[in-house]
Order: sequence, then C-alpha cells, then structure tokens
Amino acid sequence: MSARPANGAVGLELANRAVEAAVAAGAGAAEAYAGEATTREVRVYGGEVESLTAAAQRGVGVRAWIGGRVGYGFGTDLSPEGVGTIAARAVDAAQVADEDEFAGPPERAGEVPELAGLSDPSIGEWPTPRVVELALAVESSALEADPRVVAVEQAVYFDSADRVAIASSTGLAGEFEASSCYAYLQALAEGAGGRETGLGFGLGRGPAVLDAAAIGREGAERATAMIGASKPSSRSCPAVLDPTVAASFVGIIGGAVGADAVQRGRSPLAGRLGEEVASEAFVLHDDGLTPEGIASSPLDGEGVPRRHTALIEAGRLQTYLHDTYTARRAGAASTGNADRRGYRSQPSVSASNLVVRPGSAGFEELLRQAGEGVYITDVTGLHSGVNPVSGIFSVGASGRLIRDGELAEPVREFTIASDLVSMLRAVRAAGAASRWVPFGGSVSTPCLLIGEMAVSGS
Repeated sequence: MSARPANGAVGLELANRAVEAAVAAGAGAAEAYAGEATTREVRVYGGEVESLTAAAQRGVGVRAWIGGRVGYGFGTDLSPEGVGTIAARAVDAAQVADEDEFAGPPERAGEVPELAGLSDPSIGEWPTPRVVELALAVESSALEADPRVVAVEQAVYFDSADRVAIASSTGLAGEFEASSCYAYLQALAEGAGGRETGLGFGLGRGPAVLDAAAIGREGAERATAMIGASKPSSRSCPAVLDPTVAASFVGIIGGAVGADAVQRGRSPLAGRLGEEVASEAFVLHDDGLTPEGIASSPLDGEGVPRRHTALIEAGRLQTYLHDTYTARRAGAASTGNADRRGYRSQPSVSASNLVVRPGSAGFEELLRQAGEGVYITDVTGLHSGVNPVSGIFSVGASGRLIRDGELAEPVREFTIASDLVSMLRAVRAAGAASRWVPFGGSVSTPCLLIGEMAVSGS
C-alpha cells in the first residue's frame, strides 16, 4: 500500500512520523492512527430541504506504552511540531496511568490484504445539489407510489468518505480509503380511520447506486400494507422475521459475542464457547473482508489485518470477537475486531460485518412452513428491551398475520418475548434471499423463521 508523502497529508508517512515522535519522547512502544473523514447529510420534508450539514475532520491519535501503562493523545495540528506535541502528550499520559498487565501494543499478524472496491468516486463527483435532488426524489417517489401515502415524515440522505493510515513500532502498517452512503424515509399512509408508517431504504458505496424510486416505493408499500392494523390475540406461534428485524437481533448478538462484554459479565453468551446456542439453521459469521459490507477494511482500528471469523456454526458458539487487549486477557489472539470512531477515540471491540448464511427457502416457503403465525416487519425498543446479562427481551412489534401459510391482515401494538439463546435455538429456517441493513451496524441477513415466539396482544 502506498503512502502520501506530502507534509501533513493523512497517510503512512504521517503515522510513522507520529510513532517516531512518541518513541523519541520516551515511549517503550507506540501506535499512531491518522484519519481523514468527510460527511454529508441531507434531510428533506414537504419538498423542501429541512437541513443540510457537511463536515470534515483530519487528525492523528497516538497511543504510547511505558511498561504496562498506556496513554493517549490526539490533535489536528499535523505539522512536525504539532505531531511532536501530540506524541509527547500521549507519553505524559502513560507516565501517570495505572499499571495494567494486559496493556500492550498489537503485534504484527500477517500481511494486510488488498481490498478493491471499498471507495466509490461518485461521492466526490456528485455535488451537494445533486444529492439534494436524490433525497427529494426519494420523498416524491413515495408520495407518487400510492394515493394513500399522504406524507413522508422525513427523507434522509447520508454519505461518508474516509482515509485511514495506521502504523506501530511493532511493525504493523497499512492504509486504506473507504466510502459509504445510504438513504431512507418513513412514509405515512392514511386509511381505515388511522395513519401508518413504513420504512424504505437503500445503501451502497456511493450515491450512483441508490435507486430513489425503489426506496420511496418500499416505504409506500410498507406503510399501506399496515392500513387497518389491529392487535392480534395473545398466543405462542411461529414467527417470520423480516430482514430489517432479523438484522436488529443479529446486531444484539454481535455485541454479545464481543469479548469486552463477555469479560465484564454483560453477555448471555459468556462462558458458553463450544456450547450449543442455536439451531443448525442459524449460521453467523463476522466478515471484515467482504467487498459488499460497508464495515469492510483491510485492517482494523489497531492495524491488525481483518479476517473472516465463524461465530456460530453447527449450532455451537465458535469464538468471541477480540481486540488486542481482550485477547491478552483471554490468552487468545486478536480476531481483527478493534473498532475506532476516528482519531479522537481509542479502539474497542466491535463486530465488522455480521453475515447470516442464507438457506434454501424462498419467502413463500417460509410462510408455508410457519402455517399459522405472524410476520414481523418492525420492532421498537429492542436495544433497551434486551437484558444484557440474561438476554431476555420483551419488545413492541408490528407486522402481518400468517394464515394457512399466506400473509393475512396487518397487526400492531403487540409484544414479542423470549431470550436470545432460546430464540436462536428455535430458528427453523433461513430464507434464500439476504439483504444488507445499515441500522445499528452492518448486517447481511435473510428472513428467519422462528419455530415458536410468545406474542402478547389483545
């Protein structure tokens, strides 16, 4: 991977200079994270721009180790003097930090892979007026899709372009560029004496791949499908989870397999390595290298090469996700899952792209297998409604009844309850078609058929 030699530019030259400055200031080992990011967000309502924001940041963060003590410093002055000051600040912080036997720099762990297609030039090529037109087109497409759609609560477009370079005194070094964007809306449909909302969204590496008409149409279809919704009767029955709902649960599971949560006793999967925690129909991987995943990168937030990690296979929990610190605590190796939100933050354990392996059943087959149940298209309060220790949850939901293996009338204002492990063990089948969902992480999942779920309604 090539560096940008220009003074102050974000690249390996800058990261290496910061490492050298920290070592010269007294660090036994040092790491530098140089980052540059630009973002745009457009929100439209009623055919007008409600808000437009653009932001850019560029800086470097330095971690310095002195024995088992670690300090951190960051800043935006990328001149040689400024970088020296940042590095010295990290060393000063390390000198007064508490001793930690597990603190230490990441070690070199193989070559950094080359990943193509992570950055889409259309983000830079599309001026702001053009992405405003896209956001407005998302809104208007929903309104034009069905006369029952009377408004759009909000239509949003967001994009980001990032450049990252990481270097360490232990020999880790690499850099990459990546971009991502998404657009979504909440359509509002009126009928049967009430109003219902529906979500539509799309995502990709750049705005050129977003289909405004499809996003708007999806929101309209979801909203109108809920017109006339009522409460279902309380019972235990099969449930088919829409990909957006399945992705929300998978995101919770991704947090539960993070070693930091496990080591703090804040995970229902703590102490369960090798145990049966799911049915064989549910297979989950963390894949930081798939080109389709917006969280993909050749290296993680510590410069450790990303990898493909099996989390749940053959029904058993295969491993936890680690950064360097949690790996040392566990006597294991980093899985390349150190995450950073930019140069201002230190790394912490996080999933990259969570991928649920699709099955062979089409959507109609999942409904047929469900027989008499419920198709869940939306849940509310999931992140606050899941007990982080036990995994027990009870959350609000809406969707459609399934009758005789086919979609029937819409239902809302009911709750679904179980615990994460019981739900995973009850997965009867995974659908054949997967979808990438950007909310709360980067997740690719098909519909999931849960054999039994407690439904509380009327």
